[in-house]
Amino acid sequence: MYILKNGKILDENGKLITRDILISDDKIAKIAENIHEESAKVIDVSGKFISPGLIDVHVHLREPGGEHKETIETGTKAAAKGGYTTVCSMPNTKPVPDTPEKWMH
Repeated sequence: MYILKNGKILDENGKLITRDILISDDKIAKIAENIHEESAKVIDVSGKFISPGLIDVHVHLREPGGEHKETIETGTKAAAKGGYTTVCSMPNTKPVPDTPEKWMH
């Protein structure tokens, strides 16, 4: 169990607020001010932004045809490490996925 203490989040109205986030069993259990749980490890995130995940709509994964630069595996692992939960790959591959048959391959 963890408490992310004093993180900056957006509320339902898009206003930036400071809150604590309780994480239990790898899930967000509570978002509130001044959460106290005796058994929780407290991580001070004062001044840091907390978001559910970022989206990058311009990614060059280069697979197939350019695996010497990047692969789907290495690119998505790097994205996840940086907090990205969704990436949209550009069609700069060889072959270019310009037909449904090539795209589904």
